[in-house]
Order: sequence, then structure tokens, then C-alpha cells
Amino acid sequence: MAHPDDLLLGIAEAVESQHSSRMSLTVVVPGAVITGRLAPEALWKQRVAEVLRDSTDLQPFAEVFSAPGGGDAPPRSGRPTHLHFHLARILQGSVGIPETGGMYRVALEDVSAWTIGDIRYSDQ
Repeated sequence: MAHPDDLLLGIAEAVESQHSSRMSLTVVVPGAVITGRLAPEALWKQRVAEVLRDSTDLQPFAEVFSAPGGGDAPPRSGRPTHLHFHLARILQGSVGIPETGGMYRVALEDVSAWTIGDIRYSDQ
């Protein structure tokens, strides 16, 4: 979407303002369908930094996510520009990758479709 959907932008703003990570969402972006829970940007960056700090090879990159602003200039409008997923999976056929969930950052302008909820598969 050249301009993010106003409803989706409203969801992103609510997640940020309420500092909530309980909203589940599924989005379609070029080349992927991502499903999981949204997190406020600051919490997402904190969790990514923690994972990187725990890795011997990736530890130096933790600082990028820990620094004020996390490498991003604040949006001019003060409105969110990205969705921050945790416990998320990329859907591929009947499989979610990774099974345990990952951390994904998606530009709002790249979302072409979305739905409320976390899509899970069942063999039943």
C-alpha cells in the first residue's frame, strides 16, 4: 500500500500507545504471509537486543537495538511506520516458520492485506 490502511495504522497506534503485546494479526507482504502478535517498538527492540546479547557471534549488533532510537529516525508524523511482530511465523504451505515464532519488522506501506488473529494450522 502506498499509504497504509487507516484501520491498520490505528491498530499500530493502539499497540504503541497502550504498550500492549496481546494483539494478534496476520499480514500479507510481498513474498510472505506473516502471522503473530504485535509488540510496541520499544519492547520489540529490547527483546531483539536480548537475543543478540546472548549470542557470541551476534553480540556486537545488540547495541544497534539498544541505542536511543535503535538506528531509526523518529517518524516525522509521530505515527508508526512499521509493525513489530513477536511470536510470529512466516506461513509456508501448512507450516509456520519458525515453529516457535520469530521477531519480524514489517513496513506498514508494504502490507497489501491483513486480518485480525493469528493463523494456526490443524491436522484435524
